[in-house]
Amino acid sequence: MTDDIAEAKPPGELKANAIGFVDALVIGLNATSPAYSVAAVIGPIVALVGIYAPGVMLASFVPMLLIASAFYYLNKVDQDCGTTFSWVTRAMGPWAGWLGGWAIAMTGVLVVGSLADVAVSFALLAFGLDSWVENDLVRQLLTVLLIVVMTGLCVIGTELSARVQNVLILAQVAFLLAFVVVALYRVYADTSSFDAVKPSIDWLSPFAEGGGALTAGLLLGVFIYWGWESAVNLTEETENSATAPGKAGVWSTVILLVTYLSVAFAVVAYAGPDFLAENAGEEEFIFAILANEVMGGWDWVVLLAVATSALASTQTTIIPASRTALSMARRRALPAHFGHIHPRFHTPDVSTWWVAVIAIAWYLVVYQISSNALFDSLTALSLLIAFYYALTGVACAVYYRRQLTKSLHNFLLIGLGPVVGAGLLAWLLVESVQDMADPANSYSGVSWLGLGPPLVIGIGISLIGVVIMIVWRLRSPVFWSERPGVVDPALLHDKES
Repeated sequence: MTDDIAEAKPPGELKANAIGFVDALVIGLNATSPAYSVAAVIGPIVALVGIYAPGVMLASFVPMLLIASAFYYLNKVDQDCGTTFSWVTRAMGPWAGWLGGWAIAMTGVLVVGSLADVAVSFALLAFGLDSWVENDLVRQLLTVLLIVVMTGLCVIGTELSARVQNVLILAQVAFLLAFVVVALYRVYADTSSFDAVKPSIDWLSPFAEGGGALTAGLLLGVFIYWGWESAVNLTEETENSATAPGKAGVWSTVILLVTYLSVAFAVVAYAGPDFLAENAGEEEFIFAILANEVMGGWDWVVLLAVATSALASTQTTIIPASRTALSMARRRALPAHFGHIHPRFHTPDVSTWWVAVIAIAWYLVVYQISSNALFDSLTALSLLIAFYYALTGVACAVYYRRQLTKSLHNFLLIGLGPVVGAGLLAWLLVESVQDMADPANSYSGVSWLGLGPPLVIGIGISLIGVVIMIVWRLRSPVFWSERPGVVDPALLHDKES
């Protein structure tokens, strides 16, 4: 019956009701790559704020929750897979909307190769193939192959993607939970081989170190939550599309908070702040050592947790970029071929493969410069993430502006909350630019045009986007004739009921 419905569905449309709330929730979680994210940032955050790393992760959650609220309420009145692109266009006009869509698409391009590389590296470590990890050619070939395979899964169908994601998140959570339980047990049993520290509720204070350390820590914290909105990019393919995707996004941030705090407490308590700070930035080294120390012969459990995390995120990170390109093409903000839908699978095959091809090219080219340049490109992500999240928060308040005084609920959750979240992210964006301007703060530690490589990459991608936007505006001005609007009260009422 399902196949008959799929075949009967008109070509050119995404497959409605392909997944449910739980599937969307899982995809939102996996898109953040929780195990890899916490592995990547726990050392640097501890180096900045010491034992108060859990507090910084808690503080970073606040703007994410507020922006998730904006995604929820905007999706209630506009179920468009382009999310930020569509909403900002409707609320603030085509120029701002186009730039928001470009930022989302480029985040996928920047990060997919690195995620696949991490998935391959940790999987090889888990199976004892350390020499393969050190062989750049072998690792890069496997990385490219993995990107191709995960892209193929995205094209074949959203249901298959969801099933794969369900398996990966279960494995990831189980592996992390086992690590947390064993690590905390050994801390209280005084069997840790490191300078273990008993956990304290005081660790949840993000303001203990204050100043620049807190700001830098928050920038890292925002990165580990990024990606939950992938659930909302599937809104046109999700049951109860007006509410389920938005709820999945909100709940994703809450579950991530619990996950990050649990792992942070376990890692900081077991290893102690000195070891983590001394080895900041060496996530493979830290987790390989800790996995062996905590789990003994079962160290592969932790390594596979990171591998499955990055593997899942490789697939789910392609979704927002491809769906955004599809949405932009449908509105004639990009060439029409990016809006092609596969006649059998009802997925945006052309835009999906384009994302993969550009991501592979970026990964291979940048890696030839140096592995540090690849890490610098990931650092540049924070600029694009903060930009389109903040833009979405402002768009929510603008789009709903005539409804904000109707009730305290509307004012706080639809107006004030998203604006505060946008303000916090805008502040972090400014701080991030100032920090990235200094070449010494980059992974490579070199100067590009007198600035840090991450800032040059971020500015370069933004300028390329502006040039493409202007060129397309001159070639096809249809999209730019759209005018901003506001929420129709009747539509909002219908959606809520």
